Amino acid sequence: MKKFVNNIDDILTESLIGFGDTHSDILEVNLKPDFVVRKSKPVNPKVALISGGGSGHEPLHAGFVGYGMLDAACPGHVFSAPTPDQMEAAASQVHSGKGILFIVKNYSGDIMNFEMGADMLNLENQTIIVNDDVAVEDSTFTTGRRGVAGTMIVEKTIGSLAETGASLDECKTFGDHVNKMTASMGVAFTSCTVPAAGKPTFDIADDQMEFGVGIHGEPGRKREKIKTADEISFELMGAILEDLKPNNNQKVLLHINGFGGTPLMELYLLFNSSKKILDQKNIKVSRSLVGNYTTSLDMAGGSITVTKLDQKIIEHWDSPVYTAALRWKI
Repeated sequence: MKKFVNNIDDILTESLIGFGDTHSDILEVNLKPDFVVRKSKPVNPKVALISGGGSGHEPLHAGFVGYGMLDAACPGHVFSAPTPDQMEAAASQVHSGKGILFIVKNYSGDIMNFEMGADMLNLENQTIIVNDDVAVEDSTFTTGRRGVAGTMIVEKTIGSLAETGASLDECKTFGDHVNKMTASMGVAFTSCTVPAAGKPTFDIADDQMEFGVGIHGEPGRKREKIKTADEISFELMGAILEDLKPNNNQKVLLHINGFGGTPLMELYLLFNSSKKILDQKNIKVSRSLVGNYTTSLDMAGGSITVTKLDQKIIEHWDSPVYTAALRWKI
């Protein structure tokens, strides 16, 4: 295993310290229990957004803590759900009187621990379960479709709405809406290496790809010979569009996400292949984002995410955001 590591047991703590020092103008890192909170507290009361999950998917979720997105993120150990005491501690620090909204990817461990954390609170709270992955309907790891790269889109748009002073019910309703308008699917060329394991999670031949892979290396729909980028895009986009069923002239956000081990050059090529398919179907790419946002350690591969846009989603996607990993102004 070739990784920057001192002691396997300390990898998360040391990474969080480095992350906090790097972005000390945006966020603060708490250890034992581990959580990240935004440094600039809201001027007016707002719904507090908290997300989290296993580490190894950076910049998801801690990289999205800041103005216009999350108020806090709870990182678990690599590919392991955070614990309820992390959620309770984070919520106690960031709530401002308008309730807590948890944003949780649809994995069994995450859901169970966030539910336990919510039960420990004496604060009004609700939960959004993100399940944008169209590759599988059920697996060992989930209670249905998995939550993957669309999670970032949900976090961005609800984060914007929360900044306006919207109520907890309004934020929950809008987040569920964005989730339903979003679909993703990915493909992996290699496995990833979890530091504690010291070897790849699964074996895959040099000429093979895992089609519909999960962000922890879970199996997808099938394993097959590597195809061209256009052919891969055609299959992935076919499954996504079958799920979303967009209308003619539908405006969409097209997000190409890298899993951590694929160069940007290839991700932009995948964007080109995907956009050509949408153009042919008279689906308008109105917003776009390319890069490593929901990764799987050092896995080579990537995913396509499409969100059907309406005026409200556009408004809250375009609104200003300032986090470690996502930032722009109008």
